[in-house]
Amino acid sequence: MIDISASVMQFLLAFVVVGPLVGAVAALLPAPPGLKGRSPDQAVLRHGVTVSGVILIAAIVLALGFDHDHPSKMQATTDISWIPALDVRIHLGIDGISLPLLVLTALLTFLCALYSYFKMPEGPSPKAFVALILLLESGTLATFAVLDLLLFFLAFEMVLIPMYFLIARWGGAQKQAAAWKFILYTLLGSVVMLLGLLLIGLKSGTFDMVALATDNGRGLTSSVQVVAVLAIGIGLAVKTPMWPLHSWLPDAHTAAPTVGSVLLAGVLLKMGTYGFVRILLPVAPDGMHTFAPYLAAFAVAGIIYGSLACLALARPGAKGDLKRLIAYSSVGHMGFVLLGIASMTPTGVNGALFANIAHGLITGLLFFLVGAVKDRYGTADLDTLAGATGAALYGRAPRLGGLLAFAAVASLGLPGLAGFWGEMLALFGAFDPADGLSRPAFLTFMSVAAFGTLLTAAYLLVVVRRVCMGAKREEPQPIADVQNYEFAAWTPLAALTVLAGLWPAVLLGLTDPAVQKLLAGGKS
Repeated sequence: MIDISASVMQFLLAFVVVGPLVGAVAALLPAPPGLKGRSPDQAVLRHGVTVSGVILIAAIVLALGFDHDHPSKMQATTDISWIPALDVRIHLGIDGISLPLLVLTALLTFLCALYSYFKMPEGPSPKAFVALILLLESGTLATFAVLDLLLFFLAFEMVLIPMYFLIARWGGAQKQAAAWKFILYTLLGSVVMLLGLLLIGLKSGTFDMVALATDNGRGLTSSVQVVAVLAIGIGLAVKTPMWPLHSWLPDAHTAAPTVGSVLLAGVLLKMGTYGFVRILLPVAPDGMHTFAPYLAAFAVAGIIYGSLACLALARPGAKGDLKRLIAYSSVGHMGFVLLGIASMTPTGVNGALFANIAHGLITGLLFFLVGAVKDRYGTADLDTLAGATGAALYGRAPRLGGLLAFAAVASLGLPGLAGFWGEMLALFGAFDPADGLSRPAFLTFMSVAAFGTLLTAAYLLVVVRRVCMGAKREEPQPIADVQNYEFAAWTPLAALTVLAGLWPAVLLGLTDPAVQKLLAGGKS
């Protein structure tokens, strides 16, 4: 879109990855004289908005300078030797697969920092809060930008500690138990994943992800690929999360502060599915071919399980927590992503990548909205919201109710909104899977997943009916409608949800050539 030199693109990508880390360190330092504002707390929150805003601008410029005519080509690359004995390199680069995730991460982090400036969650000093948010951003951005297996692992693990403390220090009820469950599940999965990454690197003689993708598994025996996919897949499946390794997610979401839930759903869950696409599909295709039917089976089990859990939470008298319900919905939505990946076809993988972005936008917005409802009512209990709060949300806060209904219908996959395309393409991928995969099995998986879309619509419409609709009671206690800062934080997500739904070619035009090259063994 704009002509930027290769050296400037290199700098921009390195700055996007390292900038938040520098900003996190600076957040812990005393504010310089003249920049303290009304208080040191306000100064550090403003620092978080500024740093994340600068990173977002850099990411947008990076996207504008990206060569959209050749999205399958690695661009803005930096390749510096780091540990010569192990051939570990500081290798950065982006293509049409990683660029949308990079921009999504920068956007969601900025919106969370902006929201926190006006609505800081209850807890310790904002200094640590802002530093942890920026550290989390740096680790996530690095995960999507690095092209070395060991660097990928380090970035993948870098996000665990900040998210643990965000839940444990600024979370709600049961926050300590939820934080420990989160860290233990993900760390145990990561230990197994590291063994698989080391196996690939040592057997192939390199940790370079581009070289490994180009080799397309030819340097690895089938048995090595099977073991590597099993080990790495377990670690990635925990982070995704795939049923039945999902049980840490509802507790973490329920206990996390609003911005913690937004980043967890919108960004961290994408790291697992990105690893499947970037590492396992091109590096160990024989191993993926072996496990693809099992991955698809677990994916559709997660779709049905997540939907049934949401229906159980949504029914009257169940005392269901609305944040917990949205968390279980993520298990189902990520099941569609895994189903698309398991098909091992360009259609399915493109659908998975599109669903990733759509889920980040829509579920990020949903957690923002549910957090706002909880702040106003003092609870996220569905029975309380539906029964004991006076007038329904449409009557008491019509803008908030309208946005909640919009996010709900986007999440259920209404055509014309972002949630539709990813799930549809994932189903199409399962309808005609890659050569050698059992088509009858995948047709069965497709049918079960399609039934899951009906269950998704059912529970989300129940939530909208119970929370937003209903008879207006006499003189209900007034609550505030959407505030200006909330509009600022939520409007970009709503607008992009509509844009991606009406103009999917913007995203698919980036991902498709890169996916075609990845599945073809590095050949465009």
